[in-house]
Amino acid sequence: MPAIEKPSRRGSRPDAIPAPVDVGQVLAMLRREANPSHREGLGRFGIPDKHALGVPMARIQAIGKRIGRQHALAPVLWDTGVYEARLLVAFVSEPAQLGAMQMDRWCREFDNWAICDTLCFHLFDRTPHAWSKARQWSRRRGEFEKRAAFALLAGLAVHDKRAPDEAFADGLRLIEDAAADPRNFVKKAVSWALRAIGQRRAGLHAPAVALARRLAASDDATERWVGRDALRDLTRPQVLQRVARR
Repeated sequence: MPAIEKPSRRGSRPDAIPAPVDVGQVLAMLRREANPSHREGLGRFGIPDKHALGVPMARIQAIGKRIGRQHALAPVLWDTGVYEARLLVAFVSEPAQLGAMQMDRWCREFDNWAICDTLCFHLFDRTPHAWSKARQWSRRRGEFEKRAAFALLAGLAVHDKRAPDEAFADGLRLIEDAAADPRNFVKKAVSWALRAIGQRRAGLHAPAVALARRLAASDDATERWVGRDALRDLTRPQVLQRVARR
């Protein structure tokens, strides 16, 4: 992949001047929004509820907007281990200030798909390290670490408006290399990344569809699943019409 390491302003709120808050205040905000029935439902979606309060995502995002970007607060929230506090990290951390080592540490501690996807899609893909981490994490052994590579790639396909097609062509190679990983949360993220790249614009749709067709014809069951899943989406009339306009 080409080196694309420029800091991005996406996701920052330069007009907000938030009043400083501490972790105790934030946890109190979260507890006020807690809903026991929401907490009980997390398990149905494969999310451990042991350290959860039961706060819906919409309320977490609203709290994040209220707090604003307070970068020093993010690692303290993460270290509480509280599920919603970790989700909130995506909305209070400043992408341009987030270091590669911190991203690695949080990635190693991902223990469910929701934490992984929220940080990748709302924070990590806006950092100057996004592309290098997608490459590195695609070679990780841990299920959620490897998922992070492809959740991040999907986020870049949607949010990085400046990246050239060549970067996503390299992303397709990462997808092909990982498409035989049978683990549920990896293969679903691989398909997600393939679909997101294919929908980015017309010049990427054809190579994404070509890869999906190769995978769909594979002798490997997981590759077939990824290919067919992506093909269903990339060949829908609505997608074809939308891509043609880009």
